[in-house]
Amino acid sequence: MTNADLIAGIDEAGRGPLAGPVMAAAVILDPRRPIDGLKDSKRLSPERRELLARAIEEHALAWAVAEASALEIDRINILQASLLAMQRAAAALSIVPGRALVDGIHCPTLACMVQAVVRGDASVPAISAASILAKVARDRAMQGLDQRFPGYGFARHKGYPTREHLAALHALGPCPEHRRSYRPVRESLASA
Repeated sequence: MTNADLIAGIDEAGRGPLAGPVMAAAVILDPRRPIDGLKDSKRLSPERRELLARAIEEHALAWAVAEASALEIDRINILQASLLAMQRAAAALSIVPGRALVDGIHCPTLACMVQAVVRGDASVPAISAASILAKVARDRAMQGLDQRFPGYGFARHKGYPTREHLAALHALGPCPEHRRSYRPVRESLASA
């Protein structure tokens, strides 16, 4: 098998939350070491995602996780920040793949051929693996932000616009990790 035969799966996590980075992962699976149970990370329990993330890290030929910060999201918009995180993850792979398959309809500019696959996180194992690594990394990042910025409940809702998060945003105002380009955060700034 040559590098030209290798396919990287790429996916992101964290486009919808009001706070924190958007994370992306790139994974090149080893066809000789299949991993059972790969599927869209949203269809897995947090415990199952953690177990699969460890298996992916141990068995994949290469994997990498990268992010784009809340500041970058505000500066270039969430779509461009997601593509930037994907570019960073692909560039960080220890092996250059022959091509990349990306979940969704938008493709980052990469050094190899790249193709978008709608619902790829549910149908392409390498994209499922990337989905799992990105989600696990983002959840861990939000647990870290919960320690740095107590009171918002980031460890519980991961920055999504839950009733609890919106109430904390209204009571405390935004922290430095809130995405100021997102309407609920803008509105909380305007009412302060």
